[in-house]
Amino acid sequence: MRNTSVINKKWDIVLKDEMQKEYFKKLGIFVKNEYKNKTIFPPYENIFDALRFTDYDNVKVVILGQDPYHGLGEAHGLSFSVHNGVKMPPSLLNIFKELKSDLGISRTSTDLTDWAKEGVLLLNSIMTVEADKPLSHKNKGWEIFTDNIIRYLNDRDKPIVFILWGNFARSKKVLITNPIHKIIESAHPSPLSASRGFFGTKPFSKCNKYLKEFGVKEINW
Repeated sequence: MRNTSVINKKWDIVLKDEMQKEYFKKLGIFVKNEYKNKTIFPPYENIFDALRFTDYDNVKVVILGQDPYHGLGEAHGLSFSVHNGVKMPPSLLNIFKELKSDLGISRTSTDLTDWAKEGVLLLNSIMTVEADKPLSHKNKGWEIFTDNIIRYLNDRDKPIVFILWGNFARSKKVLITNPIHKIIESAHPSPLSASRGFFGTKPFSKCNKYLKEFGVKEINW
């Protein structure tokens, strides 16, 4: 994958050996063929934007998604985020409802790039998807790559808040063993589950409270 050569200065160092592993080489061949022959999201040049916008040393928060949105014009490399002007996905709408309830912030921009630049790593466990086929790139190697990203972050001695929404994201708790980090978990913001354990959980204020305790600048949500 050509756009792995320069992701971001520190990520390039952290992931250098990872990208030489056999599974990642096979993943690269698979992904290139998929983009060549099918409609795949996000756009090829945006696959690693989560890492580009939030370098390793700058990560304060991780919000983990499963795989990208699979509709036209939606995914652009950041979990839960879509470009402004695209119809707001239901999960993102519920995230914004909780943000309003939690911190009184009425957010309208559906593009979460500003969060990424604040230090929120918006990471999808599976980083590509075929159009209209959710989880179509499951078990192709992405999960190995992103699980190891979580492990590399877990090794840091600077606190990170991991926000895990839904059973899939919560399954990654086993990778977060460093006691300096904070895990905030709940049901997924999807309409199917938001009223059963997502609304009212106050993840944004809890996150900022934890960062403040360690003298880390809070996120401007």
